[in-house]
Amino acid sequence: MFNIETEKITLPQPDRVKVSKEKWSIYTRFMGHMRHVPVSRMEIKILSAIHFTSDVMDMSDAHTAKVLVGIGLRAPRMAFPIEFLDYIDNAMIRRGWNVGAPSKEMIELHGTWFVKQQSFSLSSFRNGHNIVKEDVLTV
Repeated sequence: MFNIETEKITLPQPDRVKVSKEKWSIYTRFMGHMRHVPVSRMEIKILSAIHFTSDVMDMSDAHTAKVLVGIGLRAPRMAFPIEFLDYIDNAMIRRGWNVGAPSKEMIELHGTWFVKQQSFSLSSFRNGHNIVKEDVLTV
């Protein structure tokens, strides 16, 4: 197989024999949509393809991104949905056999972010903020 890689991005290249049917379906829909995104920036193409794949297959964006990372997707933080970023940041707190510990692919991806200065300090302890205040919604 040929290597699909840029300076910061490596697209997944699974072996058809070793990948489950669900992962192969996610991969084919993801790669099929990548060609149709009319944007030149690869980070935005990846994010759009993840959203499209998760919508078509009726699964969460975080799960779709996790499967793609598991089969070889490596990209900057801005190429992933926020749910996946929260998941990976929380998983990096845990180590070893703890429930919710990161996989070796997630550790490798997080390591590339750290080397390229894309990781936030204490990013796992971020708080979510609502865009609309709750007092606006009350009657």
